[in-house]
Amino acid sequence: MAEKKYGTSAVEDAVLEVWENTAPEREYEVDLEFPEFTCLCPRSGYPDFATIKVLYTPDKSVVELKSFKLYLNSFRDVAISHEEVTNKIFTGLDEALKPRALTVTGDFNPRGNLKTVIRVSSRGLSKEGGGT
Repeated sequence: MAEKKYGTSAVEDAVLEVWENTAPEREYEVDLEFPEFTCLCPRSGYPDFATIKVLYTPDKSVVELKSFKLYLNSFRDVAISHEEVTNKIFTGLDEALKPRALTVTGDFNPRGNLKTVIRVSSRGLSKEGGGT
């Protein structure tokens, strides 16, 4: 049996890490975009591809970026719906960071001629509506 690659082990051990916010007195936003997100369709087992976007206003903590990347990669072999995975990412970040505000958007590539965008927000949803 082949030895695991270091990246495979890192993804399997992924945990969201937080760092102290060095400017908690300021109101500022952190805007993250992960354009190579994958998970598996729970019905077909085929891969689903998405861009995961995160916008948050930190309080006492910020997310450590490499741990966030590995955390998102941990979904690559998980059979999970677009709605569930976007909500799980939101919950994971919300629990780890306890931010002042948080929005997670799962912008999924079209499948079967249907585009899906899932938005989960602590500030309420935008009035944009519809996919892009």
